[in-house]
Amino acid sequence: MSSKFINRAYWACTTLLSALMLLSGAGDLLRLQAFVEDLRRLGYPGYLLTVLGIAKLLGVSALFYPGAPRLKEWAYAGFTFDLGGATISQVLSGPTMARVMPPMFCTLVLASSYLTYRMRERSKCARAEETSANVAVAV
Repeated sequence: MSSKFINRAYWACTTLLSALMLLSGAGDLLRLQAFVEDLRRLGYPGYLLTVLGIAKLLGVSALFYPGAPRLKEWAYAGFTFDLGGATISQVLSGPTMARVMPPMFCTLVLASSYLTYRMRERSKCARAEETSANVAVAV
């Protein structure tokens, strides 16, 4: 795959992931009725909405902060725990597929964003090695 395609796929997936996490984080912090009811139905305490909302907004910020690869990795890990926990909670509570599909879809978008991020980083490293090899041959 070309680096141009990988770059476009990364930005498309990461933008979609960020929009989903921003909306979800805002819904958590604003304590929208659907969010509160779902959390209550699953048996989680109400303060979890505040914790998750803040974490999601910080995670989105980390994805767009330039030059901090470790911070991005932590954001991806946090989103993985959040979405994995949401999917498992929904599956174990016995709801319909309509409740299970949103976190599963978000997990798919997350995986796509992360995989294209890693491909992008690998491509950057390969270009840097190629450039340094060319400089060494020129000297």
